[in-house]
Amino acid sequence: MDWIAEIRGLALMLLAVLAFHSLVAKPFYIPSTSMMPTLWVGDRLVVSKYPYGWSWASASFHLLPRSSTRIWPATPEYGDIVIPVHPTRDEDYIKRVVALPGDTIEVRGGQIILNGVPIKREVVPPVHLPFEPHLLCRGAPCLDAFEAYRETGPDGKDYFAPPTWRETLPNGATYLTIDYRDQRLDNYGPYTVPADSVFVMGDNRDESADSRAEVIESGLGGAVPLANIGGRAEFITFSLDGSTTWNPVTWFSSLRPDRAWRTLRPALAEKAPAAK
Repeated sequence: MDWIAEIRGLALMLLAVLAFHSLVAKPFYIPSTSMMPTLWVGDRLVVSKYPYGWSWASASFHLLPRSSTRIWPATPEYGDIVIPVHPTRDEDYIKRVVALPGDTIEVRGGQIILNGVPIKREVVPPVHLPFEPHLLCRGAPCLDAFEAYRETGPDGKDYFAPPTWRETLPNGATYLTIDYRDQRLDNYGPYTVPADSVFVMGDNRDESADSRAEVIESGLGGAVPLANIGGRAEFITFSLDGSTTWNPVTWFSSLRPDRAWRTLRPALAEKAPAAK
């Protein structure tokens, strides 16, 4: 056996995988509740690397040094779900773009105000999130907050049904958020987004360390430079409810079949006038 040829072939294969992972697309796992109800803990996604050009944040495993350089740069659109990298740690987040370069954003009582105009925000029937406390929360405060909205569905299973809102951004991008308690980040700004940056927030407004939160709080500390965005979330490939064990039977029973292949591109509503 020609060991040198075998090793060369393996190295080339690994380089090809790394190049695809860095330049085209990569898998992504949802570990937290910050993007509920859009994304659940246990969802597996595909993230495309090319929509906004390439930068140091595109490289797999953050192998490149930080830089403001971008190749073939582009700007996200309102409503895009993007992968910002924390400003001081090589840690990927996942959030939604709610303000673009030059916008002035303010949050009052949970209501986003863009350039002095409140975006459209309306109450809708509560979403039903599965009762999976081992996945949903990592501490008693979160569990206590959700517990107030626990109910039993027609199928006999328990769900959380927190207050749910539909937001519509200026380009018509529309999506659901949950906001179930009063907390400090419900009021923020005004803040003007610098050039070549975007302001991002989680759809779970009460459990998201996003642009509203300081770096010391594990937040993003304001707008995210576009060079620090490593890609755009495209669709869910599959989702697991956390009950997977060594038993092969659970590899299938833990699947959430209705989650697979959901697009993560925001729906577009008619561009309605902003809420009064």
